[in-house]
Amino acid sequence: MRPTRLPMLLALFAITALPGAFCQARDYPWAVGSSTVFPFATVVAEQVGQDQDFKTPRIEAWGSGGGAKFFCHGLGADEVDVALMSREMTPEELSWCQTHGVGELLQLRFGSDGITLVTPRDLSLELSREDLYLALAREVPDPADTDTDADTGTLIENPYQRWNQINPALPEAPIQVYGPPPTSGTYDLLIKLALEPGCRRVPQLSALESSDPARFRTACGAIREDGQYVASGENDNLIVRKVAGSNGAVGILGFSYYDQNRDQLNAATIDGIAPDLDSIYTGHYPLSRPLFIYVKSEQLAGIPGLRRFLEELLSPAAAGEEGYLVDHGLVPLPEQERADNAQRIRAMK
Repeated sequence: MRPTRLPMLLALFAITALPGAFCQARDYPWAVGSSTVFPFATVVAEQVGQDQDFKTPRIEAWGSGGGAKFFCHGLGADEVDVALMSREMTPEELSWCQTHGVGELLQLRFGSDGITLVTPRDLSLELSREDLYLALAREVPDPADTDTDADTGTLIENPYQRWNQINPALPEAPIQVYGPPPTSGTYDLLIKLALEPGCRRVPQLSALESSDPARFRTACGAIREDGQYVASGENDNLIVRKVAGSNGAVGILGFSYYDQNRDQLNAATIDGIAPDLDSIYTGHYPLSRPLFIYVKSEQLAGIPGLRRFLEELLSPAAAGEEGYLVDHGLVPLPEQERADNAQRIRAMK
Protein backbone atom coordinates (compact mmCIF):
# COMPACT_ATOMS: atom_id res chain seq x y z
CA MET A 1 0.00 0.00 0.00
CA ARG A 2 1.39 3.42 -0.96
CA PRO A 3 2.04 5.61 2.15
CA THR A 4 -0.22 8.64 2.42
CA ARG A 5 1.20 12.18 2.21
CA LEU A 6 -1.67 13.67 4.24
CA PRO A 7 0.24 14.12 7.54
CA MET A 8 3.03 15.97 5.72
CA LEU A 9 0.54 18.22 3.90
CA LEU A 10 -1.28 19.02 7.14
CA ALA A 11 2.02 19.88 8.79
CA LEU A 12 2.92 22.25 5.95
CA PHE A 13 -0.52 23.89 6.19
CA ALA A 14 -0.10 24.37 9.92
CA ILE A 15 3.23 26.11 9.40
CA THR A 16 1.87 28.48 6.77
CA ALA A 17 -1.23 29.23 8.85
CA LEU A 18 0.63 30.15 12.02
CA PRO A 19 -0.27 33.62 13.35
CA GLY A 20 2.49 36.02 12.42
CA ALA A 21 3.66 33.97 9.44
CA PHE A 22 4.21 36.20 6.42
CA CYS A 23 5.07 33.80 3.58
CA GLN A 24 4.94 36.76 1.16
CA ALA A 25 1.13 36.66 1.20
CA ARG A 26 1.15 40.48 1.03
CA ASP A 27 3.72 42.47 -0.94
CA TYR A 28 2.81 46.03 0.07
CA PRO A 29 2.66 48.00 3.38
CA TRP A 30 -0.69 48.57 5.06
CA ALA A 31 -1.48 51.59 7.28
CA VAL A 32 -4.80 52.56 8.90
CA GLY A 33 -6.02 55.22 11.31
CA SER A 34 -6.52 58.95 11.59
CA SER A 35 -8.34 60.87 8.86
CA THR A 36 -6.02 63.79 9.70
CA VAL A 37 -2.89 61.74 8.99
CA PHE A 38 -4.53 59.97 6.03
CA PRO A 39 -3.77 62.61 3.33
CA PHE A 40 -0.10 62.81 4.33
CA ALA A 41 0.29 59.03 4.35
CA THR A 42 -1.50 58.82 1.00
CA VAL A 43 0.85 61.30 -0.67
CA VAL A 44 3.86 59.40 0.68
CA ALA A 45 2.35 56.08 -0.47
CA GLU A 46 1.95 57.47 -3.99
CA GLN A 47 5.58 58.58 -3.93
CA VAL A 48 6.71 55.11 -2.87
CA GLY A 49 4.50 53.55 -5.53
CA GLN A 50 6.49 55.37 -8.20
CA ASP A 51 9.48 53.19 -7.32
CA GLN A 52 9.78 50.18 -9.57
CA ASP A 53 10.96 48.11 -6.61
CA PHE A 54 7.84 48.43 -4.42
CA LYS A 55 4.08 48.47 -4.71
CA THR A 56 1.97 51.38 -3.51
CA PRO A 57 1.14 51.05 0.21
CA ARG A 58 -2.50 50.63 1.20
CA ILE A 59 -3.77 53.57 3.31
CA GLU A 60 -7.17 53.64 5.04
CA ALA A 61 -8.93 56.22 7.26
CA TRP A 62 -10.64 54.51 10.21
CA GLY A 63 -10.07 57.20 12.83
CA SER A 64 -7.36 56.98 15.49
CA GLY A 65 -9.47 54.87 17.83
CA GLY A 66 -10.76 52.51 15.17
CA GLY A 67 -7.35 52.28 13.56
CA ALA A 68 -5.63 51.45 16.85
CA LYS A 69 -8.05 48.61 17.53
CA PHE A 70 -7.53 47.16 14.05
CA PHE A 71 -3.75 47.65 14.27
CA CYS A 72 -3.58 45.81 17.60
CA HIS A 73 -5.35 42.71 16.28
CA GLY A 74 -2.15 40.73 15.74
CA LEU A 75 0.97 40.07 13.65
CA GLY A 76 1.39 38.66 10.16
CA ALA A 77 0.59 39.27 6.53
CA ASP A 78 -3.13 39.58 7.26
CA GLU A 79 -2.59 42.30 9.86
CA VAL A 80 -1.96 46.05 9.64
CA ASP A 81 1.66 47.26 9.78
CA VAL A 82 1.25 50.92 10.77
CA ALA A 83 -1.24 52.87 12.89
CA LEU A 84 -1.81 56.49 11.84
CA MET A 85 -2.62 58.52 14.97
CA SER A 86 -3.63 62.13 15.60
CA ARG A 87 -3.00 61.47 19.30
CA GLU A 88 -0.90 59.11 21.39
CA MET A 89 -2.20 55.61 21.96
CA THR A 90 -3.96 55.21 25.29
CA PRO A 91 -2.71 52.75 27.95
CA GLU A 92 -5.78 50.63 27.18
CA GLU A 93 -4.90 50.50 23.46
CA LEU A 94 -1.27 49.59 24.19
CA SER A 95 -2.44 46.85 26.54
CA TRP A 96 -4.80 45.56 23.83
CA CYS A 97 -1.82 45.35 21.45
CA GLN A 98 0.23 43.33 23.91
CA THR A 99 -2.69 41.05 24.74
CA HIS A 100 -2.83 40.14 21.05
CA GLY A 101 0.89 39.44 20.79
CA VAL A 102 1.81 42.44 18.66
CA GLY A 103 5.23 42.70 20.33
CA GLU A 104 7.55 45.68 20.14
CA LEU A 105 6.02 48.93 18.90
CA LEU A 106 7.88 51.99 17.70
CA GLN A 107 6.17 55.34 18.28
CA LEU A 108 7.30 58.08 15.91
CA ARG A 109 6.17 61.67 15.76
CA PHE A 110 6.42 62.98 12.20
CA GLY A 111 4.73 66.40 12.32
CA SER A 112 2.11 68.61 13.94
CA ASP A 113 -1.43 69.72 13.20
CA GLY A 114 -4.00 72.12 14.55
CA ILE A 115 -7.66 71.23 15.03
CA THR A 116 -9.33 73.89 12.91
CA LEU A 117 -12.88 75.25 13.03
CA VAL A 118 -13.90 76.35 9.56
CA THR A 119 -16.81 78.39 8.26
CA PRO A 120 -18.03 79.47 4.81
CA ARG A 121 -16.14 82.40 3.33
CA ASP A 122 -18.95 84.82 4.21
CA LEU A 123 -18.79 84.04 7.96
CA SER A 124 -16.01 84.84 10.43
CA LEU A 125 -15.87 83.58 14.01
CA GLU A 126 -13.65 84.69 16.88
CA LEU A 127 -14.15 82.04 19.52
CA SER A 128 -12.85 81.39 23.00
CA ARG A 129 -12.59 77.91 24.44
CA GLU A 130 -15.37 78.86 26.84
CA ASP A 131 -17.54 79.64 23.78
CA LEU A 132 -16.72 76.20 22.38
CA TYR A 133 -17.63 74.48 25.62
CA LEU A 134 -20.98 76.27 25.83
CA ALA A 135 -21.73 75.55 22.15
CA LEU A 136 -20.78 71.88 22.08
CA ALA A 137 -21.16 70.38 25.55
CA ARG A 138 -24.05 68.02 26.19
CA GLU A 139 -24.82 69.68 29.54
CA VAL A 140 -24.10 73.24 30.64
CA PRO A 141 -24.93 75.38 33.68
CA ASP A 142 -28.48 76.67 33.62
CA PRO A 143 -28.28 80.23 32.19
CA ALA A 144 -31.23 81.14 34.42
CA ASP A 145 -29.18 80.25 37.52
CA THR A 146 -27.67 83.53 38.71
CA ASP A 147 -25.56 81.92 41.43
CA THR A 148 -22.08 81.77 39.92
CA ASP A 149 -20.32 80.38 42.99
CA ALA A 150 -18.01 77.54 42.04
CA ASP A 151 -19.43 74.04 42.13
CA THR A 152 -22.99 75.11 42.90
CA GLY A 153 -24.57 75.42 39.46
CA THR A 154 -27.30 73.20 38.07
CA LEU A 155 -26.44 71.37 34.86
CA ILE A 156 -29.12 71.17 32.18
CA GLU A 157 -29.29 69.86 28.64
CA ASN A 158 -27.58 72.37 26.36
CA PRO A 159 -30.24 74.97 25.38
CA TYR A 160 -28.14 77.11 23.04
CA GLN A 161 -29.27 77.25 19.42
CA ARG A 162 -27.43 80.33 18.15
CA TRP A 163 -23.90 81.61 18.66
CA ASN A 164 -25.00 85.00 20.00
CA GLN A 165 -26.92 83.26 22.81
CA ILE A 166 -23.55 82.11 24.13
CA ASN A 167 -21.71 85.36 23.55
CA PRO A 168 -23.43 88.57 22.36
CA ALA A 169 -20.31 89.43 20.35
CA LEU A 170 -20.83 86.38 18.12
CA PRO A 171 -23.05 86.32 15.02
CA GLU A 172 -26.75 85.54 15.18
CA ALA A 173 -26.11 82.34 13.26
CA PRO A 174 -27.43 78.89 14.15
CA ILE A 175 -25.07 76.48 15.90
CA GLN A 176 -24.65 73.77 13.28
CA VAL A 177 -21.36 71.95 13.65
CA TYR A 178 -20.04 69.08 11.52
CA GLY A 179 -17.27 67.20 13.25
CA PRO A 180 -15.52 63.89 13.83
CA PRO A 181 -17.13 60.79 15.38
CA PRO A 182 -16.17 59.39 18.80
CA THR A 183 -13.73 56.93 17.15
CA SER A 184 -11.61 59.86 15.98
CA GLY A 185 -8.50 61.21 17.68
CA THR A 186 -9.71 64.68 16.72
CA TYR A 187 -12.87 64.07 18.77
CA ASP A 188 -10.82 63.02 21.81
CA LEU A 189 -8.52 66.02 21.56
CA LEU A 190 -11.38 68.44 20.91
CA ILE A 191 -12.60 67.51 24.38
CA LYS A 192 -9.13 67.63 25.95
CA LEU A 193 -7.89 70.83 24.28
CA ALA A 194 -11.10 72.85 23.91
CA LEU A 195 -14.07 71.69 26.00
CA GLU A 196 -12.27 70.89 29.24
CA PRO A 197 -10.22 74.13 29.31
CA GLY A 198 -13.34 76.09 28.36
CA CYS A 199 -15.29 74.34 31.09
CA ARG A 200 -12.71 75.40 33.69
CA ARG A 201 -13.40 79.04 32.80
CA VAL A 202 -17.10 78.77 33.67
CA PRO A 203 -17.50 80.09 37.25
CA GLN A 204 -19.99 77.40 38.32
CA LEU A 205 -17.59 74.65 37.22
CA SER A 206 -14.12 76.04 37.88
CA ALA A 207 -13.55 74.03 41.09
CA LEU A 208 -15.39 70.91 40.00
CA GLU A 209 -12.35 69.02 38.66
CA SER A 210 -10.80 68.69 42.11
CA SER A 211 -13.97 68.44 44.18
CA ASP A 212 -15.87 65.93 42.01
CA PRO A 213 -13.79 64.57 39.09
CA ALA A 214 -16.55 62.24 37.88
CA ARG A 215 -19.05 65.08 37.63
CA PHE A 216 -16.40 67.23 35.94
CA ARG A 217 -15.95 64.60 33.23
CA THR A 218 -19.70 64.41 32.72
CA ALA A 219 -20.07 68.18 32.59
CA CYS A 220 -17.01 68.95 30.52
CA GLY A 221 -16.23 65.86 28.47
CA ALA A 222 -19.45 64.96 26.66
CA ILE A 223 -20.49 66.49 23.32
CA ARG A 224 -24.13 67.24 22.68
CA GLU A 225 -26.29 64.82 20.68
CA ASP A 226 -29.36 66.95 19.94
CA GLY A 227 -28.57 67.63 16.30
CA GLN A 228 -26.50 70.81 16.68
CA TYR A 229 -23.35 68.69 16.47
CA VAL A 230 -23.31 66.16 13.62
CA ALA A 231 -20.68 63.42 13.63
CA SER A 232 -19.68 63.18 9.98
CA GLY A 233 -17.59 60.02 9.82
CA GLU A 234 -13.89 59.76 9.01
CA ASN A 235 -14.25 61.95 5.94
CA ASP A 236 -12.91 65.48 6.34
CA ASN A 237 -13.45 66.21 2.65
CA LEU A 238 -17.17 65.64 3.23
CA ILE A 239 -17.06 68.21 6.05
CA VAL A 240 -15.36 70.67 3.69
CA ARG A 241 -18.15 70.26 1.13
CA LYS A 242 -20.94 70.55 3.71
CA VAL A 243 -19.53 73.71 5.26
CA ALA A 244 -18.57 75.42 2.01
CA GLY A 245 -22.10 74.98 0.65
CA SER A 246 -23.90 75.88 3.89
CA ASN A 247 -25.53 78.95 5.34
CA GLY A 248 -23.25 79.46 8.32
CA ALA A 249 -22.28 75.93 9.40
CA VAL A 250 -19.02 75.19 11.21
CA GLY A 251 -16.73 72.26 10.49
CA ILE A 252 -14.07 70.70 12.71
CA LEU A 253 -11.12 69.13 10.90
CA GLY A 254 -7.35 69.01 10.57
CA PHE A 255 -5.46 72.13 9.51
CA SER A 256 -4.36 70.61 6.19
CA TYR A 257 -7.97 70.35 4.98
CA TYR A 258 -8.48 74.06 5.64
CA ASP A 259 -5.10 74.90 4.12
CA GLN A 260 -6.03 73.09 0.89
CA ASN A 261 -9.45 74.80 0.71
CA ARG A 262 -8.77 78.42 1.66
CA ASP A 263 -10.68 79.58 -1.40
CA GLN A 264 -13.88 78.12 0.09
CA LEU A 265 -13.39 78.41 3.86
CA ASN A 266 -12.46 80.73 6.70
CA ALA A 267 -10.75 79.53 9.88
CA ALA A 268 -12.03 80.70 13.27
CA THR A 269 -9.58 82.18 15.73
CA ILE A 270 -9.37 80.42 19.12
CA ASP A 271 -8.62 82.65 22.11
CA GLY A 272 -7.50 85.31 19.64
CA ILE A 273 -5.02 83.09 17.74
CA ALA A 274 -5.51 81.96 14.14
CA PRO A 275 -4.29 78.54 13.01
CA ASP A 276 -1.30 78.76 10.67
CA LEU A 277 2.03 77.04 10.19
CA ASP A 278 3.83 79.32 12.65
CA SER A 279 1.26 79.27 15.46
CA ILE A 280 0.94 75.47 15.26
CA TYR A 281 4.71 74.93 14.97
CA THR A 282 5.34 76.98 18.12
CA GLY A 283 2.33 75.53 19.95
CA HIS A 284 0.80 78.98 20.51
CA TYR A 285 -2.38 77.96 18.72
CA PRO A 286 -4.49 76.45 21.54
CA LEU A 287 -5.65 73.42 19.53
CA SER A 288 -2.19 72.37 18.30
CA ARG A 289 -1.38 68.66 18.51
CA PRO A 290 1.37 66.21 17.49
CA LEU A 291 0.87 63.55 14.82
CA PHE A 292 2.21 60.01 15.28
CA ILE A 293 2.70 56.70 13.58
CA TYR A 294 3.07 53.38 15.41
CA VAL A 295 4.96 50.56 13.72
CA LYS A 296 5.13 46.84 14.51
CA SER A 297 8.86 46.09 14.57
CA GLU A 298 8.33 42.44 13.66
CA GLN A 299 6.55 43.36 10.42
CA LEU A 300 9.61 45.08 8.95
CA ALA A 301 11.36 41.95 7.79
CA GLY A 302 8.27 40.32 6.30
CA ILE A 303 6.51 43.13 4.41
CA PRO A 304 8.20 44.39 1.22
CA GLY A 305 8.36 48.18 1.03
CA LEU A 306 7.45 48.85 4.66
CA ARG A 307 10.85 50.25 5.61
CA ARG A 308 10.89 52.29 2.39
CA PHE A 309 7.48 53.78 3.24
CA LEU A 310 8.59 54.75 6.76
CA GLU A 311 11.88 56.23 5.58
CA GLU A 312 10.08 58.30 2.94
CA LEU A 313 7.52 59.57 5.46
CA LEU A 314 10.27 61.00 7.68
CA SER A 315 12.66 62.01 4.92
CA PRO A 316 13.66 65.68 4.54
CA ALA A 317 12.12 65.58 1.05
CA ALA A 318 8.71 64.72 2.55
CA ALA A 319 8.53 65.91 6.17
CA GLY A 320 11.38 68.42 6.26
CA GLU A 321 10.82 72.16 6.58
CA GLU A 322 10.78 72.46 2.77
CA GLY A 323 9.24 69.01 2.19
CA TYR A 324 6.39 68.24 -0.15
CA LEU A 325 4.07 67.38 2.76
CA VAL A 326 4.31 70.99 3.96
CA ASP A 327 2.63 71.96 0.68
CA HIS A 328 -0.22 69.66 1.76
CA GLY A 329 -0.62 71.37 5.15
CA LEU A 330 1.74 69.36 7.39
CA VAL A 331 3.38 71.44 10.10
CA PRO A 332 6.93 70.03 10.18
CA LEU A 333 8.91 68.99 13.23
CA PRO A 334 12.04 70.85 14.30
CA GLU A 335 14.75 69.51 11.99
CA GLN A 336 16.75 67.72 14.69
CA GLU A 337 13.68 65.87 15.96
CA ARG A 338 12.77 64.78 12.43
CA ALA A 339 16.33 63.59 11.79
CA ASP A 340 16.43 61.70 15.10
CA ASN A 341 13.18 59.90 14.30
CA ALA A 342 14.37 59.05 10.81
CA GLN A 343 17.49 57.52 12.37
CA ARG A 344 15.32 55.41 14.67
CA ILE A 345 13.71 53.87 11.59
CA ARG A 346 17.07 53.13 10.01
CA ALA A 347 18.21 51.48 13.24
CA MET A 348 15.21 49.13 13.38
CA LYS A 349 16.10 45.51 12.60
